[in-house]
Amino acid sequence: MIFLRFGFVILLFLVSFPAVASQIRIKDLVEFDGVRGNDLVGYGLVVGLNGTGDGLRNAPFTEEIMTNILERLGVNVTGEQFRPKNVAAVLVTGSLPPFARAGGQIDVTVSAIGDADSLLGGTLVMTPLNAADGQIYAVAQGTIIAGGAAARGDGARVVQGVPTAGVIPAGARVEREIGFELGSLTSLRLALREPDFTTAARIEVAINARLGRNVAVMTDSGTVQLDIARTQLRSPAHALAQIENIRVEPERKARVVVDQRSGTIVMGQDVRISRIAVSQGGLTLRVREAPVVVQPNPFAPGETVVLPRTDVDIEDEPGVGLAEVPPGTTLSEVVAGLNALGVAPRDMIDILKSIKAAGALHAEFVVH
Repeated sequence: MIFLRFGFVILLFLVSFPAVASQIRIKDLVEFDGVRGNDLVGYGLVVGLNGTGDGLRNAPFTEEIMTNILERLGVNVTGEQFRPKNVAAVLVTGSLPPFARAGGQIDVTVSAIGDADSLLGGTLVMTPLNAADGQIYAVAQGTIIAGGAAARGDGARVVQGVPTAGVIPAGARVEREIGFELGSLTSLRLALREPDFTTAARIEVAINARLGRNVAVMTDSGTVQLDIARTQLRSPAHALAQIENIRVEPERKARVVVDQRSGTIVMGQDVRISRIAVSQGGLTLRVREAPVVVQPNPFAPGETVVLPRTDVDIEDEPGVGLAEVPPGTTLSEVVAGLNALGVAPRDMIDILKSIKAAGALHAEFVVH
């Protein structure tokens, strides 16, 4: 069945007014130079699965890593034929936080890379985790907590969630520290997560007002340079502790984000629209296919045939009329008004697209 719907008729006259932003801490707006995590990855083996592991015939790399582990443990399996169903090859990923010290623990994520059905109840065997430089920085091991469930029978199978991926809280132990001496820095850069000249200038003014000297300088829309020597503090760590909780009012780009699959609409407070009129019809077209099977009489010559039968109709639904919005209305109020009129979310997304195409929506329009 084909179902096409063209929503309602709506007339909008819109004028916007300024909105007020809130103040955000500097540490929520910037990244401090050098204070960052490092991604880790490793290739390991999960054991103890209840018959839900890799099929070794379809995943030969699982058999290879299992053979290597057993040989390192002193078990000679060269030339042996074994097909266990309770092991699975996995990729282990994690992030080494800044200033992590040897002996600390971090969370890791375990994901199957073969044809395993589930990792529920499995145990990750000792797996080294490498960084981008190829060095081992942590070792992971432990029981996997998977976020799904799976069951199967002779004729059916049901899966809920993703049982082929899970996490091990505090499942990796840091074995090597990343060499970074924060205390030796004489200057430090603050990198804005959302580059903006106005926000960077406000951060510069706020830092200089707190420390009482011209220690911060905006170099571009995404960087504020901090001169540690002028702060007269004992270390860069003390300087960061002084400035990270300073609150600044950021400036954001006006942006509207829509998700067509779920009908979700998210918009920023700075979205503005000009005076415009939008109309959308109220037409519904339905096409139904209902084929009929015709069979010959018993013991009579002939063959069974299928005759097509199509039912087509068009409905012209009454619209909601014209809705006039007074001046001084924001886009969020317009969306609330459309909701009150019963406009479906996907019809609302089409209206916003039309407003953007007409050049009246003054914001970045992002569609997922």
